[in-house]
Amino acid sequence: MLEVLTQKLTGVFDKLGRKGKLSEGDIDDALRQVRLALLEADVNFKVVKEFLSKVRERAIGSEVLRSLTPAQQIIKIVNEELTAILGGEPSRLASATDLPAVAVLVGLQGSGKTSTAVKLAVQLKHLGQRPLLVAADTRRPAAIEQLQLLGEQHDIPVYSEDASVASTTICQHALKQAKEMGSTWVIVDTQGRLHIDEAMMKELADIKSLVQPSEVLLTVDAMIGQDAVRVAQEFHSRIGLTGLILTKMDGDARGGAALSIRFVTGVSIKYLGTGEKMDALEVFYPDRLASRILGMGDMLTFIEQVETTYDQQQAKNLERKMRTGGFDLEDLLSQMRQIHKMGSLGRLAEMIPGFSKFAPYLPDVEGEKQLKKIEAIILSMTYEERRNPAIIDGKRRSRIARGSGTTSKDVNQLLNQFREMQKLTKSLTRGKLSKKMGTMFDIPLR
Repeated sequence: MLEVLTQKLTGVFDKLGRKGKLSEGDIDDALRQVRLALLEADVNFKVVKEFLSKVRERAIGSEVLRSLTPAQQIIKIVNEELTAILGGEPSRLASATDLPAVAVLVGLQGSGKTSTAVKLAVQLKHLGQRPLLVAADTRRPAAIEQLQLLGEQHDIPVYSEDASVASTTICQHALKQAKEMGSTWVIVDTQGRLHIDEAMMKELADIKSLVQPSEVLLTVDAMIGQDAVRVAQEFHSRIGLTGLILTKMDGDARGGAALSIRFVTGVSIKYLGTGEKMDALEVFYPDRLASRILGMGDMLTFIEQVETTYDQQQAKNLERKMRTGGFDLEDLLSQMRQIHKMGSLGRLAEMIPGFSKFAPYLPDVEGEKQLKKIEAIILSMTYEERRNPAIIDGKRRSRIARGSGTTSKDVNQLLNQFREMQKLTKSLTRGKLSKKMGTMFDIPLR
């Protein structure tokens, strides 16, 4: 996510940090490079101008130029101004005085509206709410079936009718059903178009007037950059939005939409879609995204994801094994499966301070295949071999390769990388930062 922009900005500040004391000229030179990086990332020109004006005003002050760590002071200022551009404080879903609360999801076709509706329902369900999904997209082929299938997979009720029924009628009947069921949230998946047109806007306006939603959320593809900003402006001026959900953020290497859309439209970003899995919807925290953009990580989100994925006792046992050097291939397999639940390795690396530089080199699309390959190799080993890989000789390697559908070279590569990982975990538990930090992420076979 945003790795191109992150690399360029961290490069600018690394260079600034090597200068020691800074002059006004040093700061202006750095800000010119920041300006170029932001414009290349497709950030709106007005946003860039406003942002740099505020950063320069603060950076030229005596507290920076006379500071013992001026570069760090400038990074702090940039971080704070990025946070402000992104909205400052996180924006929560509005509460409703009368239940059920209603969220209407709007957007163009291809923005991920239907899957986002399910992701939002899944998140609300985990928070103890009782969501009802409404299939009001009657024009896109198979949209109703897609919502029904996803709802069934995640045990979330879906209200639907025949595609010939008007969307407003479906919404009216769904609200009645929701009250009878005791639902606390109704999430309406509306019809999208390939472009904005009068018929689309009238239909959305009619639905909004009928259901009186507490939230009208636009799902917009972050990868289309400034077009995302224009789409948001149009929807907001025509029907009035309460929030934005930026989808496909995991594929957005530049960051133009994320850094422009809140400032230009005045509408808060409420969620980020960060993957295809149904749990890949993050509550949007401006300060956390600003930190990730600057390569400073996002440990709070990382910890939250770990807490929802890991069993505490299992984590304690793993820590003990790592400290005593007892970490084996059985543990590696278990940890790989846990990490896989949390998302791609590249996305996780972005959250850990100092590790964002590794993110572009970590397996993502191919990563799942490679992880399955490693799993097949480990599962083809005996219990004794997993516990004590040192006993694996040439004969055993050939047997493991045949059983996993790989080669002896693949098995050798995994064993070598595992030995490197063992050395790394030992050095880290002794408090020494290994020079081979990247090795831990090189486990998937290339």
